[in-house]
Amino acid sequence: MRPTVVALTTWAAAGLTTSVPDLAALAVAAAVAAVLSAVTFARFRHPALGIAAVALACAAAAAGGVAAMGPVRSQLAALQVEGGRQLDVDLTVVGHLSGTADGGAWFDAVASRVSAGAVTVSCEIPTRVGVDPAGRAAVSASGLGSEIRLTGRAIPANPGERAVLVLRAQEVKRAPPPEGVWAGFEALRDGLVDSTRGLPQPGAGLVPGLAVGDTSSLDAATDAAMNASSLSHLTAVSGANCALVVGAAFMLLAALGAPRCVRVIGATTVLAGFVLLVTPEPSVVRAAAMAAIALLAVALGRPAVGVAVLSSAVTVLLIADPWLSTSLGFALSAAATAALLLLARPLARGLERWMPRALALALAVPAAAQLACGPLIVLIDPHVPVLGIAANLVADPAAAPATIAGVLACIAPFPWLRDGLSALAWVPAAWIAAVAHTTSAIRAQNLPWPDGAFGAALLAAISVAIVVAIVRPARGPRVTAIATAIVALTVGLCAGNATVRTIAGPLTVPTTWDVAMCDVGQGDATLWRSESAVALVDTGAEPERLRECLDTFGIDHLDLVVLTHFDLDHIGGSAAVIGHADLVVHGPVDVPEDQRLLDRFAAGGARLTQASTGMTGTVGETRWQALGPTPRDEPGNGASVALDVVGPDFPRTVLLGDLGADAQAALMRRVEVPRVDVVKVSHHGSADQDPELYRRLHPTIGLVGVGAENRYGHPTATLLSTLSALGVTVGRTDTDGDLAVSMDDGKLVLWRARPSG
Repeated sequence: MRPTVVALTTWAAAGLTTSVPDLAALAVAAAVAAVLSAVTFARFRHPALGIAAVALACAAAAAGGVAAMGPVRSQLAALQVEGGRQLDVDLTVVGHLSGTADGGAWFDAVASRVSAGAVTVSCEIPTRVGVDPAGRAAVSASGLGSEIRLTGRAIPANPGERAVLVLRAQEVKRAPPPEGVWAGFEALRDGLVDSTRGLPQPGAGLVPGLAVGDTSSLDAATDAAMNASSLSHLTAVSGANCALVVGAAFMLLAALGAPRCVRVIGATTVLAGFVLLVTPEPSVVRAAAMAAIALLAVALGRPAVGVAVLSSAVTVLLIADPWLSTSLGFALSAAATAALLLLARPLARGLERWMPRALALALAVPAAAQLACGPLIVLIDPHVPVLGIAANLVADPAAAPATIAGVLACIAPFPWLRDGLSALAWVPAAWIAAVAHTTSAIRAQNLPWPDGAFGAALLAAISVAIVVAIVRPARGPRVTAIATAIVALTVGLCAGNATVRTIAGPLTVPTTWDVAMCDVGQGDATLWRSESAVALVDTGAEPERLRECLDTFGIDHLDLVVLTHFDLDHIGGSAAVIGHADLVVHGPVDVPEDQRLLDRFAAGGARLTQASTGMTGTVGETRWQALGPTPRDEPGNGASVALDVVGPDFPRTVLLGDLGADAQAALMRRVEVPRVDVVKVSHHGSADQDPELYRRLHPTIGLVGVGAENRYGHPTATLLSTLSALGVTVGRTDTDGDLAVSMDDGKLVLWRARPSG
């Protein structure tokens, strides 16, 4: 375990110096301390001093790597790049394009020349470049080794980033395809993607991802499902992919009767070729290193040796690239590898008490990885994938044939052979996609969890308790009993939470509700239902709050989503429903980000339609009509989509978006305002209202979507007085929580999740 001390010390030094680059003196201090420890060790021969000397020397090396970038940062500072100046840059691509939800992309590069006006800096500068959708199209043919010229503006880089320069490209002047050997590998990857285009989705999009980490043809809904079901590691080039490829090489050589040394050399060669095929980015090299370590430990049958090798590899990687110390992916790889080395076998032996050995081992592998990585994952996503282990258990058997067939298809020399192997890979890939979609559709799958350091520490403690309860060490029966009690309590609380969210929650709302308003804070999210069809008008600002409301009302599919306008408090929660909507009706588009959101809905399978006055449609037996906007309305609150919804045995409802007084007056001039049963009050009950509109509507119930103790003073006393004078019953989400309106023997009933008494 001594190398572990060295690795942790190196990790701490690298993390500190990358997060606070001005601590360059730490490298000198660590080097001096290492020399002193070495001299003292030579005199007294105490093992602790020897370990300290090595650990401090490695820490100094990692810190020195960060300090070496200081002069480069100083030269860039002379260009005043943070002031938004336009830069002319020559750079070489060193990583593949990573797409973003808005249609753009990011990629890693090394800049060789950066010019701002008459000042030029020429040296190797680690750079990260962001491009918009047009820029992505311009660089789409580029790849590893391509020499690109572009202009752009610098944006502030996070202290822990490897990139010294972070650019937002404005114009791509030159972006040639890669040359030489890199062009060959690029052609192989493109050939694999092309061979899957005629296969049914979503399995077709998964094949390149499983084989070489190319997710360019993976649809947004499947990508989200893979993430939600803890299967996303299969679509990135992770240690699992590397292990599958190398394991297949081992088995093939063993079947041919090759001696052990030939198997090792052959598998190592295959691993190196695989890394080159999928591009030798830091994440890929890291994954390959972790896979090699795990396989070495398994082959030797000595996990302790594996831990020593893992620690040594971590140390070397951190010295070579200190910025890995702040990478969550690196931490997850190290944690997962360590868990497989130390926890998989004990967990399997513990599980053998209740199940066959083969099943115990199959369950122990994903369980070990999940228990080790869970506390790190909740730092960025405060949820625990309850069914993640089960999803991996069901999907993992298909990962090997899909990956191996996909890799063979990628390198196949003949098109007919490539197409045949791609078709073979599609079968298990389609199974994995089905598992992902099925798992993510279960509302109890993602258990909400406290975020931040407290949530991570809490989950880590529970993970330790689970391990102790399963392994049941011979020593410490009292500790085992306490751990078992903690696990039982946790299971009970989680089961209760899931029951409330997925079963009891929907049972608390009226089963006959027609119109509902979600408590999404300072924002709007209104539902209406007819027969089995459901519509949602706006999404609030936060996906999680909208998702909780949809769970409460038992909704997992939407026939219609209306985005009245593109303010954050009306569209920010869209991620919760992308991939679950058939039709999206929206207001006028203003900025490119608006169109990118619509493109995400389209990628998730939705049809898109821009609303205009007089447009109609149906949801179940209800019929909706757009009361606005007009084609000449400028984007914004005044161009909100306003709807009139009518139907048999349905309370007539008007939804006003964020229309202000002027827009409300224009609406009254444009259409004959009907008398209604329910009104969705405009703009969260702001003062910018035309009382005459509410007098003409003369609703029985008014619904106000508003956040508790909001800084705008919504809903205003003026608006509440107007509604009170008309005898309107007001439901407001800040005090009443979720709201629901239903018809009971011809009478309207307003249900409140938090009745005031």
